[in-house]
Amino acid sequence: MKHETSRLVMTTDLNQYGFLFGGTLLSWVDEASFIAASLDFPKRKFVTIGMDEVVFKHGVSNGSILVIHCEQKHLGKTSVTYNVEVYCGRADDNESIFSTNVTFVSVDVEGEKKRIIQ
Repeated sequence: MKHETSRLVMTTDLNQYGFLFGGTLLSWVDEASFIAASLDFPKRKFVTIGMDEVVFKHGVSNGSILVIHCEQKHLGKTSVTYNVEVYCGRADDNESIFSTNVTFVSVDVEGEKKRIIQ
């Protein structure tokens, strides 16, 4: 299943050089992919266990609208991985400015791994 989230880059999101702070983008990617997992498996609790390679392809300036696409890539017994692509503006107009895979594990109330599909 595919999911899409948009974010507006504001002044408070910028680094000392006037571009989007990398940590802020990583937070948005984590949040967007968590939302995707939660929508795909609404009865499960997830925690992030990893992100693949983190490479920022170019700077993003104030006022930019980012579109974050999340698509399920792999489903295991207790984990799920999403491919995440971030675009500045519409995806069909631009190339990706950032991409990674984010993996979550399903946990119970004690934080122990729990099967996603029973």
